[in-house]
Formats: sequence, structure tokens, C-alpha cells
Amino acid sequence: MKKTVKVVAAIIENSDEEILCALRAPDMAIPNMWEFPGGKVEEGEDLQTALEREIQEELSCEIDAQEVFNDHTHEYENFIIHLIALKAKLTKGHPRASEHSKLIWLSRKNLKSLMWAPADIPAVDQLMDEKVTT
Repeated sequence: MKKTVKVVAAIIENSDEEILCALRAPDMAIPNMWEFPGGKVEEGEDLQTALEREIQEELSCEIDAQEVFNDHTHEYENFIIHLIALKAKLTKGHPRASEHSKLIWLSRKNLKSLMWAPADIPAVDQLMDEKVTT
């Protein structure tokens, strides 16, 4: 039986309507693929709290986690990931990569130019379909 991992991911958008994308490091599971930053939900944590903690730990900045944007379960070879992507607003600081190889801001229309981790693709597709409201 494969282990299911519950993970939250942040869809952080800047004032230029660009989305923060994070490149997984070579030593991570699913290496050298792009993802939305985030991490595992700890026992007893709600999604927003988990995401705000993970972003603080991984990117050394603060966010305000908002509503669930995409909820998807993906089966990898060795485990199952339940990935819950939440919209988030950057409230303090600037994201800095500590665990990831690289961070970039990308407009929605260019998201498909990256090689995404399979679990993140449904959220990428949803972002591409989403109409920007300005």
C-alpha cells in the first residue's frame, strides 16, 4: 500500500499578475521539476496555517493563505500525493530559495513553458484557464 502525503502549495501572484514558480532541487523527490512552493500538512494543522508555516520555512517570507484553488490527488510510482493549492498573497518580505534550486515569477500564459511536476499540472491548467480580473 502506497503512502498518501497531504501537501499544500501556494499560488502566489505579484502585482504584475505573475505566479511564483519553484524548481525542485536535484536531491529532492521528483527532482528538477517545477512546482508551486509549499509542503506537508502537519497533524492538526489547517491548510492555511500549514501553508503559511511552510512558506516561512522554505522561502523566508510571509503570506496570507486564502481559499483553496485546486484540490488534486496524483499517484506517483512510490507514493500518492494529495495536493491542495491555495491562493496566497505575499504580505512581508521577498521569496528566497533555500530548498529549491531556483524561483521565478512567470505570467499565466507562459506557465506551460516549464516542466512541471505531474501533481502540479491540474493547478497550472486551471491557472491558464482562469481569466485575470483587473
